[in-house]
Amino acid sequence: MRIAINANLVSFSGTYRQAGVSKYTELLINNLGEIDSSNEYLVYFGNGPHPPEFAATPNFRLVRSHFNTEKPLIRIAWEQFIAPFRLLWDRPALLHCPVNVMPLLALSRTVITIHDLGFMRFPERYKKAKRLYLHALTALSAKRAKHLITPSEAIRQEVIELLKIPPERVTAIAEGVSANFRPFPPEEVEQFRRENGLPEKFVLYVGTLEPRKNIPALIRAFAQWRSENPTEAAGVRLVLGGAKGWFYDEIFRLVEQLGLGEVVDFPGYLREADLPLWYNSARCFVYPSVYEGFGLPPLEAMACGCPVITSDTSSIPEVVGEAGILVKPDDVAALTTALNRLLTDETAWTAYREKGLGQAARFTWQEAARQTLGIYRQIVG
Repeated sequence: MRIAINANLVSFSGTYRQAGVSKYTELLINNLGEIDSSNEYLVYFGNGPHPPEFAATPNFRLVRSHFNTEKPLIRIAWEQFIAPFRLLWDRPALLHCPVNVMPLLALSRTVITIHDLGFMRFPERYKKAKRLYLHALTALSAKRAKHLITPSEAIRQEVIELLKIPPERVTAIAEGVSANFRPFPPEEVEQFRRENGLPEKFVLYVGTLEPRKNIPALIRAFAQWRSENPTEAAGVRLVLGGAKGWFYDEIFRLVEQLGLGEVVDFPGYLREADLPLWYNSARCFVYPSVYEGFGLPPLEAMACGCPVITSDTSSIPEVVGEAGILVKPDDVAALTTALNRLLTDETAWTAYREKGLGQAARFTWQEAARQTLGIYRQIVG
């Protein structure tokens, strides 16, 4: 059968656009290529560069749109006005739209992945135009699609409740963690620390700098921990790794207000090739997000043997389980206590490292691709 996948949101630009849903689509495509050699795949892609391993297996064909679809308005125009005609020409048995929205005029049987409904749950955290677009197009796409995939059971339940979709039309398929996220030899980790000027102990966050990630809570907790533990805090830094998204000014303003300018680093977007070494080098990973469709960074950190502190909300407990320290995202005191535990208690640090490695081993992209392929076959019949 011929399967089309809309990959116009996949980016290799080294900005926040390469994170999140772009990474999901990229890894799903590459792992479908590893497990399925019998079906034909058409991967609709923009005009940007891509690594040679992307959609590289013989039964995959990259179909260029010849437009800069990293720009939202251009991508939306391609999806809604050009894609229906392209689909008539290609005549796939099924179209997969991996990010919430499908071409509404498309005649192809369609599967969509809805990653989260944050624009409905927390509308104040989104720019108005983006919120209105996502709300309207996601709801319409969910009604029209043959089947919906979510990355977690928490989001599946939200889709059923908020979008009024029958439960049998929604399947939760967990994401995975790539094999390159693993513990590295100590000498390699130490060399990475030296090359990047990193101390022996630092607290790491990885993700887009935007309101949903709740980074101010982490900054306040780190400041509180330093004030309560001046001796232990000597030389310990906070690294906030990630590209700027939107509404990020408060983050930089708060660092200055709390006098943390000398101990908080902003390295910007962290290259995919370097991410495992960042996780390996950190003392602990903190992800205080108020809402996640899945929560891939905590999973990647655990796979590298980096103990995790994260939120007890939305899908995150499904991913982390009892292998990390879960706190309420607005509880700065609890976050401070958790930081102190992993920064000063070697027994606790070792225990969470081992539990995290075991938990991460349960999630693979091969399994995510296998279950997604099962949905394709189910829909085509």
